[in-house]
Amino acid sequence: MREPLRLQKILSAAGVASRRGAEELIRQGRVSVNGVTVGELGTRADPDRDDIRVDGRRITTGSRRRYVLLNKPRGYVTTRRDPQGRPTVMDLLQGVREYLYPVGRLDSDSEGLLLLTNDGDLAARLTHPRHEVERTYHAIVRGVPDRRALDRLARGIVLDGRRTAPALVRLLEKFGHRANAGAVLSITIREGRHRQVRRMCEAVGHPVRRLRRVRIGPIQDEYLQPGQWRDLKPGEIARLKATCQS
Repeated sequence: MREPLRLQKILSAAGVASRRGAEELIRQGRVSVNGVTVGELGTRADPDRDDIRVDGRRITTGSRRRYVLLNKPRGYVTTRRDPQGRPTVMDLLQGVREYLYPVGRLDSDSEGLLLLTNDGDLAARLTHPRHEVERTYHAIVRGVPDRRALDRLARGIVLDGRRTAPALVRLLEKFGHRANAGAVLSITIREGRHRQVRRMCEAVGHPVRRLRRVRIGPIQDEYLQPGQWRDLKPGEIARLKATCQS
């Protein structure tokens, strides 16, 4: 019989989360071993003999890796479950049996592309600031930003005492007149700060009316409708992994 392993290592190997994410699941009391909720990070178990569950669902090691692209509609929260009872992105994945979890976040009032996977290592790399994986958003804003405002967005905005990294900003469209004028901006960032694009636009006097993520690294799909999802193709998975290699 092999030596018992730390729970966070078992959960990571099973594709439930990265090790850091698994530690958070344990702290939240969402993991049980043989019917007993676990709260200690040093807890060990045998994945071949023990009944290990996350949110009541038994995990198995050696499950196949799965990579799903979802076009998240507005009104859904990016989490596996919500204490307030709001609809989550998991409600949209009908027919998916693997224990997937979202890679990064999209605000409830934002929409667009979201990756979900059970590959904990890839998820950790995609969200680590060191890899600077690009994400492109289309933002419908109030008013039409002038060149100075666009330059400020591109150079970086000070948020919480720290300037954002340089961004790629383009004015895609102008519409309306005077008080009803607005614009569509394309903004590509390499960070993932809380509500970053919304706060950047607010800082230059052009609040976001609607925000949609259209690209994650090399992954985009203009034909995927809100609420729809699909598995990534092998070539897409390879390109995604290549963007965040150490």
